[in-house]
Amino acid sequence: MQTSILCCMCNSGHMITDLECGEIVCSNCGLVSQDIMTDGRAEWRTFGSDNNNSNNNRQRVGSPNSLASHDMGLSTIIGTDSRDSAGHKLDSSMNSTMQRLRTWDFRSRAYSPTHRNLMKAFSELGRLKDKLGLSNAMVEKTAYIYRKAQEKKLMKGRTISSILSAALYIACREMGAPRSLRETAEITNVKSKALSHHYRLLVRELDIKVPLIDPARYIAKIASKTRINEKTQRTAIDTMKNIIKKEISAGKNPVGLAATVLYISCLNNKEKITQREIADAAGVTEVTIRNRFKDLKVNLLCLN
Repeated sequence: MQTSILCCMCNSGHMITDLECGEIVCSNCGLVSQDIMTDGRAEWRTFGSDNNNSNNNRQRVGSPNSLASHDMGLSTIIGTDSRDSAGHKLDSSMNSTMQRLRTWDFRSRAYSPTHRNLMKAFSELGRLKDKLGLSNAMVEKTAYIYRKAQEKKLMKGRTISSILSAALYIACREMGAPRSLRETAEITNVKSKALSHHYRLLVRELDIKVPLIDPARYIAKIASKTRINEKTQRTAIDTMKNIIKKEISAGKNPVGLAATVLYISCLNNKEKITQREIADAAGVTEVTIRNRFKDLKVNLLCLN
């Protein structure tokens, strides 16, 4: 493989990289400019004894580094198999020795309260990932915020689940996922008051710039639950864009605002749906929709 490095002896640009030997050699004069080179490619190995299918049975030697692991994926684990490298079963004395080594290996991975805290938190995060279908980027962002909170010593006197839920809510906001505080509290089994308190704590102490919620993101979610047609959804999205452009949405609950705009679009398109149905789908009360409807009625007439 040729590189763009110039040779210091003949100033030739024909440098060849030998990945097997880890050397960069000049093809003109033969000078070895670098003999200890780091190979940054993915490391693959074949663990089977069959040489015919060695290229098809290649495996990675370990999992990738991840912030969602308490040791960032850098530790090793003694396996539970009671056989040696040749496949023979271990005798009783060696098996007992290996069991003691496994016990000490597990204890060494959780040697400090910080590591034990991270193990519990990221185990809960893995459960939430499977339950909510979170992406890997969102999980990594949540783990990053949680680690920052632990470095700032914000865990003292607070539960792991509440801080983790607040970190998850911030990650959802930054990644653009439409999840409300109430919805996050119900999913994570944390009280809404505690979640909102720890959310404000993390934002203040970690100096996080949380982006504003786009109310238009909730329209498709509410419409999907109430089975509203596509034409009404597009009308509601266009109306919401005009409301945001005129800064009418400032200071209002985005979920309640989205539900109200969707209800108004249903009335304009003569689609039969009640306030209760939209309120139940959005997770707000009918009073909220009626109050937002009164506020928007005059403003929408001005926009038209």
